[in-house]
Amino acid sequence: MNRISHLCNQLKPDYDKSSIRASNVSSYLSPQDDDVVIVSAIRTAIGKARRGSFKDTDPISLLKPVLEYVVKDLPSSSMVDDICVGTVLAPGGLRATQCRMAAFLAGIPKTTTLRTVNRQCSSGLQSIADIAASIKAGYIDIGIAAGLESMSTNSMGGKNAKKINITDEVKMNMESLNCLLPMGITSENVASKYNISRREQDEFSTVSHQRAAKATFGPNKKFSQEILPITTKWKDPKSGKVKTITVDKDDGIRPQTTVDGLAKLRAVFKKGGSTTAGNASQVSDGAAAVLLMKRSQANKLGLKIMGRFRAFAVSGVAPEIMGVGPAYAIPKVCKQIGISHLNDIDLYEINEAFASQAKYCVDKLGLSMDIVNVNGGAIAFGHPLGCTGTRMTVTLLKEMERRGSKRGIVSMCIGTGMGAAGIFERI
Repeated sequence: MNRISHLCNQLKPDYDKSSIRASNVSSYLSPQDDDVVIVSAIRTAIGKARRGSFKDTDPISLLKPVLEYVVKDLPSSSMVDDICVGTVLAPGGLRATQCRMAAFLAGIPKTTTLRTVNRQCSSGLQSIADIAASIKAGYIDIGIAAGLESMSTNSMGGKNAKKINITDEVKMNMESLNCLLPMGITSENVASKYNISRREQDEFSTVSHQRAAKATFGPNKKFSQEILPITTKWKDPKSGKVKTITVDKDDGIRPQTTVDGLAKLRAVFKKGGSTTAGNASQVSDGAAAVLLMKRSQANKLGLKIMGRFRAFAVSGVAPEIMGVGPAYAIPKVCKQIGISHLNDIDLYEINEAFASQAKYCVDKLGLSMDIVNVNGGAIAFGHPLGCTGTRMTVTLLKEMERRGSKRGIVSMCIGTGMGAAGIFERI
């Protein structure tokens, strides 16, 4: 009633509208029954593609355990209406079939439907936005949003990858042609255009490893709270023997990383360039999932609410500098609910596709690294493309709970020139 009275006063002709601040109007709306909330969130560890812990693990076996985990507190898994899995590299029909198979193996019945979504590096976040939108619209009551990538199974630009036919029309359109630029070249373009030095990139990368190492091996072992241990088969490349291993830590973290050590690595995409294997994200394998429903449903079932999904936006940018996407998507999503990206956000997860673009976005937005990627990022532990957005959401929600934070953002750049961002609130 107080809120209604306040709004009515603002509609009076003599009300001083200059006193209204957007962040006051829509910041921290009180809990609503129809809020779309997340009640369970989990991820696997992230393995190095082709040589890490999950190199011999089938994508079905990666996805199954996270689906199984997020439905375990439901009275019945049959309550899940739909599943959306963000995934990128595998042929669409093949991966959709594998995901359906994983759902059955997780004990989810045939009545629960499933589909995949591919918006490249934002696919995991897009799956959350899609399920949230379906719940909000009343199409479904309960849904799972997941992310999955096995870059050991399906590599970027591998010898078996289908090539795009470059027609004469494409050759005559530079924006269209730039969609084919290797991601490493777009990183070099950002570094050159915005004067991001090699040392700045190596410093950024070193911090990522240090923070991830602390979250993994430090006294609190933060990542153990979000990683579901997976028991799998692993073939020793030297002996050829197959072993049973349990994977509960990310493969790629190098606690001893230093700026001087990274400075010794050569540029890999451009002669005389600044993007190296040490300041770019690692190709990886992993899966993550979250369970969504309306707040009223969560309360009815007695489930703990981790946070609500408040807003989502995607922005388009030039393909040749695709990494700048978050610098545009973040203000856009904040504008949707009338808040400031500087004053009204407690924590950020901004994907580290490359140090050049992540550093640029942080600087362009005027953010403090004290609230950005506080547990490291993809440079340290990897970027399994379709999984990343969901993985980042799991990491964000767990850290928000630890800190008592109210609002956080997940954001990433997207190949071909886009950026995506989603807002999560603990209200």
